[in-house]
Amino acid sequence: MHPPLTRRDFLRRSGMGMAMLGLTDLQAAESLASKPHFAPKAKRVIHFFLNGGPSHVDTFDPKPALAKYDGKPIPSHRLTERKTGAAFPSPFKFQRYGQSGIEVSELFEKTAAHIDDIAVIRSMQAQVPNHEPSLMLMNCGDSIQPRPSLGSWLTYGLGSSNENLPGFIAMCPGGMPIKSAENWQSAFLPGAFQGTYVDSQHQAVDRLIENIRSPHADTKVQLRQFELMRRINEAHRQQRSDPRLEARIQSFELAFRMQMEAADAFDVSKEPQHIRDLYGDGVHARQTLIARRLLERGVRMVQLWHGAGQPWDNHDNIETNHRKLAGQIDQPIAALLADLRQRGMLEDTLVIWGGEFGRTPTVELSGGKSKLGRDHNHYGFSVWMAGGGIKGGTVYGSTDEFGFAAQENPVSVHDLHATILHLLGINHEELTYRYAGRDFRLTDVYGDVLKPILI
Repeated sequence: MHPPLTRRDFLRRSGMGMAMLGLTDLQAAESLASKPHFAPKAKRVIHFFLNGGPSHVDTFDPKPALAKYDGKPIPSHRLTERKTGAAFPSPFKFQRYGQSGIEVSELFEKTAAHIDDIAVIRSMQAQVPNHEPSLMLMNCGDSIQPRPSLGSWLTYGLGSSNENLPGFIAMCPGGMPIKSAENWQSAFLPGAFQGTYVDSQHQAVDRLIENIRSPHADTKVQLRQFELMRRINEAHRQQRSDPRLEARIQSFELAFRMQMEAADAFDVSKEPQHIRDLYGDGVHARQTLIARRLLERGVRMVQLWHGAGQPWDNHDNIETNHRKLAGQIDQPIAALLADLRQRGMLEDTLVIWGGEFGRTPTVELSGGKSKLGRDHNHYGFSVWMAGGGIKGGTVYGSTDEFGFAAQENPVSVHDLHATILHLLGINHEELTYRYAGRDFRLTDVYGDVLKPILI
């Protein structure tokens, strides 16, 4: 009787050459993926990241008291990064939507049509009013130290159900945001769990994903090349243990397998015209539709960035700028929620919306004058979630009457992360990775699940 084949031998004899996944770190992740801590409500995540900090008092947190204090100092004024002046009422109209009657700004009137599927957290807090640390906090759970991103923790803990596509993809059209790839880094986790960056301003697959196809070798030639590379790398790996080498091996084999699968997933022309019309025109409509196609194919998390250069960072002319920006993503977000629902995917897909912080309810001053913009505000802001175990038509927490600071049920980023992990069947206190003599986790030593917004 022949001894049973190892997974490595099976893949080698199957002719896949480089496409071998029998690496220790990946096996550990797959082992955990087969045994979640408890039954998950969500299987996948899509995160709309509004880079720069959208104004909560102009989107999902109406503050009528600002009109009363228009042009006057606000009693609850907080220290801000830049000098700010009097109260600045929102130039946008709010109205109630859905059976829940939650008030939403006209900026997101199409998204608001789905408010009964959405839980709005109005009492988020960050730690400082600066982009770089707040981006790291929201994406990686720590504002200072390099830590693995949320998507990396998810793929480490749950794996991906499609070995031919990355488990975590970050799409950011026009280049990377501040802190670039650190926003989707794997840090001390194995490199295989790093997010894959896609510049979604492009439409051709070989422009979307660099080096997706070889201009010099067909599949048969690549197989022979990969087999030679595998032997060299394997000999090198046996002599020294280096997780960077294993990550590199995984990257090579994933790139090979992606050549067919990615070309199909990123081709939105295969969608019916009425679906493309539902999402609308423009790069953000296209990348949102691509995200849905990726989630259907087993990608664990897709992060959709709205702009690389802090477009929501409107220190001046917020009325014009916020209206323009919201106009680019309101229809795609609403289309995604509708599309997921009609496909039966909304119930197990977690949709997240938000930025790194909010903006001040007071007007920002430059040289003692106002350009009718708002400064950064980490004291209180809004994030919303929908689908995947979320109790829709819910508002959790509140800011003070002016929107300066979280007042009722303050929510930290650690609480938000703990809740996201919980919805995917993970106890945030038990998903750990030992590094430098300590067991680390996404939420550090903090975090409480926000049970009132869960089904």
